[in-house]
Amino acid sequence: MPVATDPNALVNDLADRFWDGVLERDPIYATILGDDRFDHRLPDVGAAGRAAEAAAYREVIAEAEAIPADELETEQVITRDLLLTVARNNLEALDAKLYQLAVDHISGVQTLPVMVAQYQAAGSDEQLDRLLTRLGAFPALIDQHIETLREGLADGRTSAAVPVRRAIEQIERMLEKPASESPVVTMAQVSDDAARQRVGDAVEQAIGPALQRLRDFLADEYEASARSEPGISATPDGDAAYRLCIRLQTTVAATADEVHEFGLADLATIEAEKDAIARRLGHADRIAMAAALETDPANHTDDPARLIELAKGQTERAYALAPQYFGRLPRANCEVMAVEAYREQESPPAFYMPPALDGSRAGQYYLNTYQPSDRQLHKIASITFHEATPGHHFQIGIEQDLTGLPAFRRLGARMAGVAYVEGWGLYTERLADEMGLYLDEAERFGMLDTQAFRAARLVVDSGLHAFGWDRQRAIDFMHERGALAPVDAAIEVDRYTIWPGQALTYKMGQREIERARAEVSERMGDRFDLRAFHDEVLAHGTLPLATLRREIPGWVEAAVAAGR
Repeated sequence: MPVATDPNALVNDLADRFWDGVLERDPIYATILGDDRFDHRLPDVGAAGRAAEAAAYREVIAEAEAIPADELETEQVITRDLLLTVARNNLEALDAKLYQLAVDHISGVQTLPVMVAQYQAAGSDEQLDRLLTRLGAFPALIDQHIETLREGLADGRTSAAVPVRRAIEQIERMLEKPASESPVVTMAQVSDDAARQRVGDAVEQAIGPALQRLRDFLADEYEASARSEPGISATPDGDAAYRLCIRLQTTVAATADEVHEFGLADLATIEAEKDAIARRLGHADRIAMAAALETDPANHTDDPARLIELAKGQTERAYALAPQYFGRLPRANCEVMAVEAYREQESPPAFYMPPALDGSRAGQYYLNTYQPSDRQLHKIASITFHEATPGHHFQIGIEQDLTGLPAFRRLGARMAGVAYVEGWGLYTERLADEMGLYLDEAERFGMLDTQAFRAARLVVDSGLHAFGWDRQRAIDFMHERGALAPVDAAIEVDRYTIWPGQALTYKMGQREIERARAEVSERMGDRFDLRAFHDEVLAHGTLPLATLRREIPGWVEAAVAAGR
């Protein structure tokens, strides 16, 4: 039990102990953050690991409920609320057995060895031994994973057929490569060829056979029972599971009907904006302009490197202009990287990885360059401003640099849902327009494309998981109303299938940040300071949406009064 007696200190101590336990149970995430204490271990994804998680959540609930909230300062109120939200929601998810839906063709267990090799230091003999110990434990992790999937088979709770097929094909591509060409070997951070050979031996002796066993299980035993319907509502207690997923991801207890109607209404507004741009440029409407952009050779490239160069220029322009809109900045700009070949066919158009805590690795903005000729150049800018600068890189980079908050608040608050994080990313797409970062009307049209596809997500995610939509209907909607190329529309729909509710976080989070800005601006009038608003939104780490709305007016008022 904690030794502190001050309620605020009790909350901070509880958060520290809980976060240490999270990293111990999720040692790969610890490695990604630059914490090497558990570099010899892989997570326990079996029954014992779930029992340890449940015990930790129950302990947090008991201790947090024993601390009187009315004696806490604001930041500790938020920390206590977050701890309770995380623990209660994750206990509920365990009880609902969502862990049985464990086939993930994007970031599933089959990708863990590559992730380990990419982020784990292995330059010294001791570091190499820890890496090899970790890689050697991979077969046991695969056995736990297969046992979990078998439990789901017994309960009638299985993953959807298309993601299962995609996972099988991904593993098959990984197995086709000789051990020496495995990304585990080529990306390992080792000091010499002899060490790299030892990693190759681990791939050949441990990882390869384990992946083969997983592939054979999925193809020979599991795939035939994978559910044909993509939506989670087709699983036992599926309607309740989707309501839980909405709350887990967004921190809001919204219904599927509310989500669906919000998406349709927002999409109509965005489409009207797109029509206005199209007509200014001499097109009949947004559909005609989209067709012209799609067939314009100048809006395409066959060279993946050009996509990366374009994104690098965009991050540099945004970082240079950012001090006019932000007082707080991350320590450095982010790196722009192409999604690796082994996973590019299943990956979304872009994503962000946080920097190492010790500053040894910058934040990383990954852009998918698969089939580059299918990716329209006018859309890259808004993706960059969302994923990188001033989007996720600013929010997450600044969050990691915050002082005076427990590590749980700086690094783990996203366990309570990512609507704040993704909402900030989507908000910054619009902010980039205010900043003058879009070079022409085509890029502004591209921004509205990405806004539209996030609004379409609300419709499609709820359609898939609550209203019985099939995969093709969802793909068609994302292509026709979400302004996505067919290849990206299919990737996105399969992503929504494995992560119910995650696609809702973007628009629901953006709506709350924009509402908060409008309310604070109206309240403060001429005293409103946009830099102060942005700084205070980013000054407290990831927040539940209700907490943001409740606290931001007072924070901005205080910042302006103090001249910050």
